[in-house]
Amino acid sequence: MSLPASATLIARLTPLVEKLKRYAWLWPPTAFVIGLLGFFLVNRQQWLGALLALGLLVAWCLLLAESLLTRLLNWRGQAGLPRILTTFIAQLIHQETLFFTLPFFIATTVWTSGQAVFTSLLIGCSLLAILDPLYFGLAQRHRWLYFMFHALCVFVVVLVTLPIMLHLTTGQSLILAIVAMAIFSVPSLINLIQPQGLWRWLAMLGLIVVLASAAWMGRIWIPPATLWLSGSALSPSFDVESREPRGESVLTPSTLSGQGLYAYTAIRAPRGLREKIYHVWRHDGEVVDRIPLIIRGGREQGYRAWTHKQNFPAASQGRWQIDVMTAAGQRIGTLRFRVDEDAAKATQADGDIHSPPGLPGWNIRHLVAGADRGDE
Repeated sequence: MSLPASATLIARLTPLVEKLKRYAWLWPPTAFVIGLLGFFLVNRQQWLGALLALGLLVAWCLLLAESLLTRLLNWRGQAGLPRILTTFIAQLIHQETLFFTLPFFIATTVWTSGQAVFTSLLIGCSLLAILDPLYFGLAQRHRWLYFMFHALCVFVVVLVTLPIMLHLTTGQSLILAIVAMAIFSVPSLINLIQPQGLWRWLAMLGLIVVLASAAWMGRIWIPPATLWLSGSALSPSFDVESREPRGESVLTPSTLSGQGLYAYTAIRAPRGLREKIYHVWRHDGEVVDRIPLIIRGGREQGYRAWTHKQNFPAASQGRWQIDVMTAAGQRIGTLRFRVDEDAAKATQADGDIHSPPGLPGWNIRHLVAGADRGDE
């Protein structure tokens, strides 16, 4: 009696997978390089960056098709795809996802904030995905954690690809990523709770709502994967025509009350993206001003925007910071300065444009100082 066509195909695929596993170590660095290409080409050759992102989404569709195929075979009374085959395919997709998106998050993370925790988690997950004993152990013995790992990968791939392909704002992409993560977390919660009665099903739905709410509440810890601060400056005056900070002064209370202070930022964004951001002025941790700005993507050195604060409080001494935030509440960058009666302790606003610390845009071709000035 001949074997079903599906069984014959599986019998041929299994030894092929065993051979491919010998070369699987090449895939993570390849995906990382592809991610770097997608990151650097998102403006210069946006169609290629979008093509790379589209390829990643196609891979996810194949992974979903594999799951549906297994269920179809089981429904027809045939053996499903072997666990070794399905796990190997899923591992390749997870590696591709994590190493493709990692350059975006490393470059846009404000490393002096809680965003470092999120990006460190992604780095840890990337290492887990290439360590076969840990990955396969997770897939075989801790299925609910494995599905949560899967949901996290869905979350980051949506965050990165939608602003590139569809020009969605970071806020819109974040909402869709949270919805996708909630949907893909269902198998994990089913494995964990094993709902059989009404109350367990309601508990599972409640946990999904809690998970989505926690992701939204913790959005300030999530880097805006396609936006980053490429340069910033503080200055007592500003040349609006050339969009350049001018002058220098020591930030004492009397100086600020007389002339105020300009905060200049240059923000990189994908071409075609139009997004509202905010300069949030804080004094000793308390918000004193929240000023909206509209930025547009596509300029190599970043979209140049500024705010001018004049109404400083009488007691303006202390620590100040200006958080550059998306409308959804994700931090793009931070400017800090100190106001003091003692000129030796006060910050000097010199109008010089500084690149932020860390790896904003990987510090390649995106520094604002000395760059060509355009209309944006």
